[in-house]
Amino acid sequence: MSTAKAKRTARTSFQSSELSRSSAEVFAAAADHPVHVTRRDGESLVLMSESADAARRSLLELAAQLVAVSTSTEGTLAARMSDRFPWMLALSPADQEACAADVLAAARASFATNQPHLAMGELTSWRETATAIAAGLGNQPTDWLVDTDAVERP
Repeated sequence: MSTAKAKRTARTSFQSSELSRSSAEVFAAAADHPVHVTRRDGESLVLMSESADAARRSLLELAAQLVAVSTSTEGTLAARMSDRFPWMLALSPADQEACAADVLAAARASFATNQPHLAMGELTSWRETATAIAAGLGNQPTDWLVDTDAVERP
């Protein structure tokens, strides 16, 4: 990576005048991570990619669901989460408990590090697992191939 490129992507703050003069540099940095655009005549702005904004919105939606789950006192955490995330009902009771604990831990890590992908990835992984189980995948025994024939090296 060139020094100029490393310097550009490492910047997290630009003056509003740079947005006019060097918009390509500001936009390239904003594509990598949110950047602050400081203004003399008003409050600073944050410029980020649409995918970063969507990730933040998804994390806030998950946070709202988890707050609702955590403020209730009825039933177990897994039961309360299954009420908010009905796809969890496809999981076994033990997997529902594991899912609840894993999603909650990943959400805490996401909030602490400002990395939405940690919680969203965990939630998506469990949801896809539940979907596969609901589709009947995983109920059939696996036939492993036991081939002892040596294969020549290419």
